[in-house]
Amino acid sequence: DVQLVESGGGSVQAGGSLKLSCVVSEYAYMRHCLGWFRQAPGEERDGVAAMWPGGGSTYYSDSVKGRFTISQDNAKNTLYLQLTSLRPEDTAMYYCAASRRACARNILTSDFHYWGQGTQVTVS
Repeated sequence: DVQLVESGGGSVQAGGSLKLSCVVSEYAYMRHCLGWFRQAPGEERDGVAAMWPGGGSTYYSDSVKGRFTISQDNAKNTLYLQLTSLRPEDTAMYYCAASRRACARNILTSDFHYWGQGTQVTVS
């Protein structure tokens, strides 16, 4: 069973930082590409960052490149997303997701099969 549980969202002022966490079920952790997505009200869900927990390349959307960092702690089966230099347009529900496919440069919602419940990030 693949389970993903996000935490770490909150409200911050523009220019601030947050660190999101996603605990992944042990079975899934080293067998799936893991990614972060976000969805603002009335908009589509978009890919933000992705990586293979075993190491290798990381992938970012152009809108967050240089500001957000995806990382992992293999001992804790946990995926992270460090958000810095936050802007009001970063306000959204952030989701952790797992894909049975290999990670790819284009982080597509349709490629991911399992989803967490989301954590809200609000930037004012």
